[in-house]
Formats: sequence, C-alpha cells, structure tokens
Amino acid sequence: MNTNKRTAVIVGVLFILAAVSSIIGLILYDPILNGPDYLIQGAENANQVILGAVFELILVCSAIGTSITLFPLLRKQNESIALGYVCFRFLEAVIITVGIISVLSLLTLSQEFVKAGAPNASSFQTSGSLLKAVHDWTFMLGPNFMLGINTMMCSYLLYTSKLVPRFISIMGLTGATLIFIAAILEMFGIILQLSTWGAILAVPVALYEMTLAVWLIVKGFNEVPKGGV
Repeated sequence: MNTNKRTAVIVGVLFILAAVSSIIGLILYDPILNGPDYLIQGAENANQVILGAVFELILVCSAIGTSITLFPLLRKQNESIALGYVCFRFLEAVIITVGIISVLSLLTLSQEFVKAGAPNASSFQTSGSLLKAVHDWTFMLGPNFMLGINTMMCSYLLYTSKLVPRFISIMGLTGATLIFIAAILEMFGIILQLSTWGAILAVPVALYEMTLAVWLIVKGFNEVPKGGV
C-alpha cells in the first residue's frame, strides 16, 4: 500500500469513526440531557453518561485526526487554506470538548442532588439548566458552525486539487453551506437544531462525509497530473 492510499484509508476510517461515535455519544447522553427527571436519572445512569463522554472524546480525536492527516496533501494546493482547515477543525474539537465537560459537570451535580436528598431543589435545577444550556450551545457552535467553515475549506481544496471526484467536492461545498446556514438560523432561534428543518439542513454534510469516507477507503485519492498536488 503506497503512502497516499494509506493516508486515504486512515482519513476515511476517521470520518466514519467520528460520525459513529457522535451518534452513540448523543444516544448515551439521553437520560441526563432529555429525561424529565434528569437530575435523578443522570445519577442512576452515571456509567452510561460517562461512556457517552468517552465516545465524544473519540469524536474529538477523530475530527482532529482527519485534519492532521489531510494537511500534508492539502497544503500543496494552498497552504493558508489548508492551515485554516486544521485550525477550524481544532476549534470544532475544542468546542465539543467544552460540551463534554458541561455534561460531566451536570453528572456531578446530579450525583450531589441525589446524595443531598434535594434540600434545595430550585438551586440544583438552576445550575442544571445552565449546564444543559452550555451543552446545547456547544452542540450548535461545534458540529454546525465550525463544521460548516472547515468543511467548506476542505471541500474547496479537494475540488481544486481533483484529489477526489468533483461531485464529492460539490457535495461538501453544498453541505458546508447548508450546515452553516442552519447554525445561523439556530443562533437566532428561527429553527431548532433538533427539528425537521435542522435535520434537513444537516443531512447533506453527513452524506458528504460518508461518501468521501467510503470513496477514500475503496478508491483512495485520484492521481493528479504534474503541477497539481
């Protein structure tokens, strides 16, 4: 296996790992983020919530890994944009990490609530609502806003370099634009992230990532003529 083929496989696997781990993490968080009695259910499902955090940490490492692995190839096309892609991918990962910390802090609050026997439920509820709000904002700013920017950069470089078929790059440019629009609409409360419109605007970028991942694993990067990447 040559270097480019190995790189392609690694990037493809990392994209799939990021997608799968993000979905599993969100599902495992359900008792503490969506349960009606989340302060009680969080403590009762502590191991599940911690496992969800582990999967999100896998997401963080995978996201960073894709940018680092792609950088040596993309920088040959445009080093400034390639570096921007790495930076915004890192920012996405940092924001997701803040969200993980908020969930784990909420878990600690839940455990203290149960241990204390709820002597002052209102103060616990207020703190819990704040931590949930932090997670909600990070969930929107990381996987939507920052993802839109870094996907736009990566897709543009893939398009100009012809490292993958143009239709995949166009899928990425389209998906990046839509997920960025979704983030703006969600910030102003026009749509909800977990809504029909939020899902519709998020599907194209997810489809792009999975198409790119499968293509890279099966076909690898395209050979480019001399003078290209």
